[in-house]
Amino acid sequence: MRIRILVTGGTFDKEYDELSGRLFFKDTHVDEMLTRGRCRLDVISETVMMIDSLELDDAGRERIVARARECDERAVLITHGTDTMVQTARALAEACLDNKTIVLTGAMVPYAFGSSDGLFNLGSALSFVQVLPPGVYVAMNGQHFNWDCVRKNKASGCFEAV
Repeated sequence: MRIRILVTGGTFDKEYDELSGRLFFKDTHVDEMLTRGRCRLDVISETVMMIDSLELDDAGRERIVARARECDERAVLITHGTDTMVQTARALAEACLDNKTIVLTGAMVPYAFGSSDGLFNLGSALSFVQVLPPGVYVAMNGQHFNWDCVRKNKASGCFEAV
């Protein structure tokens, strides 16, 4: 099974500028993470965009939906910012991408910081996308949720079932 990873940005891929104190995007860390995690899966990653999910609008979501629709793979993993991950999951579900298993994941701490949850979330999401039935899911912190039964608890910084 080949897995398509669509990179969209989010905290997952942010860098820290020590001079300005700002977070910014440069390049994705996904390929480095796959190597570091000793991934032996058939994976193709591509960068769709590098954006903070709070800046992602409906046009951006449509680009993500279009790319998920166009790719040949039935297993699609999307790295995404956590703040609007559920909204993008909804857009993907409403697009009725039959016979595809789509899993969105992200990180609360940038991978570049070294103490990120991103590597664990990526590994978990890769496992989930291989075994879950077709549909749209959110995978964070070793758990998976149906797209319409999850929310980000901003007080705890965790995703939870609703």
